[in-house]
Amino acid sequence: MTWLQNALAFLVTLGILVTIHEFGHYIVARWCGVKVLRFSLGMGKVIYSRRLGKDQTEWAISLLPLGGYVKMLDAREMGAEKIAPDELSREFCQQSVWKRIAIVAAGPIANFLLAIFLYTALFVHGVPEPVAKVRVGSTSSVAYKAGLRYGDLVTAVNGEQVQSWTEFRWKMLQAGVNRRNPVLEVQRAGTREISGNTPISVEISLQQLSSKEADNDILQHLGLNLAGSTEVILDGFLPDSPAQRAGLQAGDRILEIDHKPLLDIIDFRQIVNASADKPLKLLIERKNNKFEVEVTPVSQEVNGQTVGLMKVTYKPMVPEMTVVQAGLLQAFAKSVEKTWDTSIFSLKMMGKMLTGSVSLKNITGPLTIADYAGQTSRIGMVVYLGFIAVISISLGVMNLLPIPVLDGGHLLYYSLEVLTGKPLQDRYVEMGQRAGFFLLLTMMAIAFFNDIARLMS
Repeated sequence: MTWLQNALAFLVTLGILVTIHEFGHYIVARWCGVKVLRFSLGMGKVIYSRRLGKDQTEWAISLLPLGGYVKMLDAREMGAEKIAPDELSREFCQQSVWKRIAIVAAGPIANFLLAIFLYTALFVHGVPEPVAKVRVGSTSSVAYKAGLRYGDLVTAVNGEQVQSWTEFRWKMLQAGVNRRNPVLEVQRAGTREISGNTPISVEISLQQLSSKEADNDILQHLGLNLAGSTEVILDGFLPDSPAQRAGLQAGDRILEIDHKPLLDIIDFRQIVNASADKPLKLLIERKNNKFEVEVTPVSQEVNGQTVGLMKVTYKPMVPEMTVVQAGLLQAFAKSVEKTWDTSIFSLKMMGKMLTGSVSLKNITGPLTIADYAGQTSRIGMVVYLGFIAVISISLGVMNLLPIPVLDGGHLLYYSLEVLTGKPLQDRYVEMGQRAGFFLLLTMMAIAFFNDIARLMS
């Protein structure tokens, strides 16, 4: 029933975002004196409605739960001759260009305000996050060569404080997009620096990465991952497990392989995968007793490669956690900064897609959003609200793009009207609408293709 939960979480997310977006248009239209005829959640045929208020605005729920709209008194749709003379002053096109700009811009702005509100509430409440302890890959990785080591705690990136793994990853993504070498301040266990106030400074060169590597999952290409618990504790066995045949039991802790101490589960898995049909000596700890056991991983074909398997399960690799929390004013300031940074980052990524330096595979559609909505809702309300904030920012940015049929396209028309002193001719508006609709359909097709490719893989 995972798909059903994903669908419900997606519809709730979409309902919240569309309601806030359209309410932005609605409330500013009312402030500007424009008459609102209908406020609809969903598109297509109205299945329920109720008229409220002095203007008898129709509040409706429509058949297709994808989107929504605010229908205002507009001579372009209904014809000026059908509007009562005493209501002409409340018609949308009769308003000054600045009022029209305010009404159109209010939708995306409402999405940004929602994100700021949610982030502020989350920061005040406190958000559980993994600490920014890094797991450095092989000695040939960029991060290792730069001087980072397993278990280093990152406290700042380019002089900006880091409180969690999420903040660290975000600042690294920004550094990658801006092509700016990140300078990390780290505390290292077992050094004097961790007990004092002088962190170790490590500069990572991005020159070895291509533009696409730096813009996408930069941490992976640098050889960095989140460090978790260092213990490798067996939890169970799969059928025909060579480890079980060798006498290992659930709860056994693996300390070394071939007299080499293990870093964590990932290190254990990599060594075993590279040792198909080769005997390995494991140092085991069981109930405070230590002893050696020889196990030979069986050979098996996985994704076209031959790897070694012990056919065991282990207790999950749990990262060290912290709670990111702030007072109301500080939380609000952090929320505004986060919303602004995310918006700028999104625009930069879109620009790089247009120039070809970032793959169009980064465009996601409703299937991926529904999947993430379901995943975050299962994790907990804090994570789910953070997801809604991110999508709200994306919706705001998307709607501000200067594409006809979107809010940004209308803002482009009104900006030209400000510059020229007269509205754009109808034939140019119509041409723009057709081009914008085609572009939007193309983007949707790419998004659906990427979604299906992700699901199939």
